[in-house]
Amino acid sequence: MAPSPFADPQHANPHLRWHPLRGEWVTYAAYRQNRTFQPPPQYNPLAVTMDPANPTELPQGDYEIAVFDNRFPSLALDSHDPPASTVPTAPANGHCEVVVFTQDPVSSLSALSLSRIELLLQVWGDRTTRIGGQHNIHYVLPFENRGAEVGVTLHHPHGQIYAYPFVPPVPANMLAQEREYFLQHGSSLLCDMARLEAEDGQRVLYQGPHAIAFVPPCARYPYEVWLMPSAPCKDFAALTPEQRADLARALKTVLLKFDGLWDRPFPYLMSWYQAPTDGASHPETQLHAEFFPPYRNRDRLKYLAGTEIGAGMFAMDVLPESTAYELQQVQVSLEERVVQ
Repeated sequence: MAPSPFADPQHANPHLRWHPLRGEWVTYAAYRQNRTFQPPPQYNPLAVTMDPANPTELPQGDYEIAVFDNRFPSLALDSHDPPASTVPTAPANGHCEVVVFTQDPVSSLSALSLSRIELLLQVWGDRTTRIGGQHNIHYVLPFENRGAEVGVTLHHPHGQIYAYPFVPPVPANMLAQEREYFLQHGSSLLCDMARLEAEDGQRVLYQGPHAIAFVPPCARYPYEVWLMPSAPCKDFAALTPEQRADLARALKTVLLKFDGLWDRPFPYLMSWYQAPTDGASHPETQLHAEFFPPYRNRDRLKYLAGTEIGAGMFAMDVLPESTAYELQQVQVSLEERVVQ
């Protein structure tokens, strides 16, 4: 963890409010309105501090990957005394971190070397173990938003880690489906899906000895991609060195294909799902990433509409097989555009 260059703590105090119709918590952190928004390059808060009198988020020094506490968190371990409301409230006792991938402000995750991506996978594993080891943390979610189209406020290559005091609704629903499948079949739902995709082949973007990436047959977004180890693996900490190396190759392949399809930086949301940090074995759960690019085609963004937002049922106007074919045609070299 990088120490904060700032002398004074942020004193963030977010809180939760219960949504009775949806049966889920909503977090409130109004001070996030004051966070830095798309600053000019000379005021990059993710650059290394050069003048101690005018610190950025990172202290002086060299690094490959840096992790530090988010100064504008949606969740905070020491949050307290939530305001009263007409619905139940609670402290938002979680944790938020920022992970800076490189010191180069104009690089990208796809441009990093395979060894740097492997290191990032190790960092995610280490932070999951350390944060998830706290008794009130039940789920750890690493993710990256890339591009203004998905709401990125800082373009320096970075991701975030959210650690929740509960299992959030999306992974909770996934876990329920995985658990039911495991009880019925005695095997991993996602591993079985990956095996079928490998046998079919028409949606596969990468297949190595230990990892696979494919456009899922049930994709809800154009150019949606799933990426995972081929064999059962519940979280980052459980990855073997061989799995981690092949997962890095799969991740770089997908990202290079995204960029190559448009010949320009491709926006996406990348979320990594893993087992809850509750101490249980979770043999049903599979570590995997899901990519949600916002593009419908090269010229049009996909916006969520009435059926998606109002009903929660996604409507697709392009077949997964078509977008998979487009991505399969993009030839990439894993050794190009390497950052030293």
